[in-house]
Amino acid sequence: MSDSFLHNRISDNSRAGIIFPISVTIDQMERLLLVNFEKDPDSIYMGFEPQVFNDNINGKGHLVIGWRRDKKIDVYHEFSLTLDSSKYTIAGAGLNKMIPVKMDKAFYEVSDCGVQAHYKFRDILGRDIEIAISEKNPKKREPFGLLAPMGDAATYPTSFPLVILHDFYFVRKKHTNTLISINNKSHKLDDLPLPIDFQKMTFARYSPKPLIANVNPAYDGELETLEFELGQRTCEIGDNIYEIEWSNGTPSIKSMSVKNSIHLLTLDFSPSFPCLNAISANTNLKGSFRISGHESVGFVSGEYHIQSKDKSMAIRLIPSNGWQPKTNKFSTCFLFSVAKVFKKWPTTYRWDAELNNNLHGGWYMQSKWIRTGKILKY
Repeated sequence: MSDSFLHNRISDNSRAGIIFPISVTIDQMERLLLVNFEKDPDSIYMGFEPQVFNDNINGKGHLVIGWRRDKKIDVYHEFSLTLDSSKYTIAGAGLNKMIPVKMDKAFYEVSDCGVQAHYKFRDILGRDIEIAISEKNPKKREPFGLLAPMGDAATYPTSFPLVILHDFYFVRKKHTNTLISINNKSHKLDDLPLPIDFQKMTFARYSPKPLIANVNPAYDGELETLEFELGQRTCEIGDNIYEIEWSNGTPSIKSMSVKNSIHLLTLDFSPSFPCLNAISANTNLKGSFRISGHESVGFVSGEYHIQSKDKSMAIRLIPSNGWQPKTNKFSTCFLFSVAKVFKKWPTTYRWDAELNNNLHGGWYMQSKWIRTGKILKY
């Protein structure tokens, strides 16, 4: 690319632009509860996942995901919710059905004593479903941060799903009443095989402050140009905050933070992610990235690679280092060491993007996530 082309593309007197192919979307959610009974399954279901919403996009109300034995999901939701079915295609083997239902009971709160939840509705076969948990434990909860391995169940992911659970904890067995009833038949909750904080736990787990992020959803279209004042170090565009580095009047992205109601989610790049129009043809670049939120949750890290040609470019991101938890508890350190899925599932994801330069200096991108179930390296 010529110097005059670069000057005209990235500079306009006091302004400069950059094409940045990384994006993050946030799904607003108030509370999350996961209830497993895989060792005592129903003919269809082996788990339920109540969720609570109260925002301008999804509306206000409750839904319950039914985790099916065929690895697909059914989504039962109150009529007050307006949901995007495409967001549920990444779960397990994909969405089976999304069903609006009247819920005779739809309650879920987290108190000092633990979970208080009660749901009653009918499933797609007309069977009565009831989920009830009443935790009355006088001992103080000792929650911690967790990156849920939800992405491990995805067969054909359309994004890199980060389900960050703040104040995460398990439902304790002592001083707790539970009921999972399907068609008037009770099912026993799965137990956690090891104690946490010297207490026996069920495998039912919850977060009163979940942060659901989708990194780089699959995309097919033109990329927009981000414009900054020359020398500007930070810039806020919508819910995104960019930290910018400069070299000879050319910007690069040092970090991008995404605002939400829970905690900033930040992607850091080292070295800074370059301006695509400033990369010469037949150039290979690589660097590292880190995705982090509240320090209690730890971070996900990996590497990025850029390979340029004359009029096209290939970009690859791999979360090759997995999740690094932040915990001082012996019980959770042991849990994460024994159950390796917590740390390793991100390493099985790879983002590939093909970009083509148009006549006006812009870029058209086609991108996708690939998952093989194996730890991926470049």
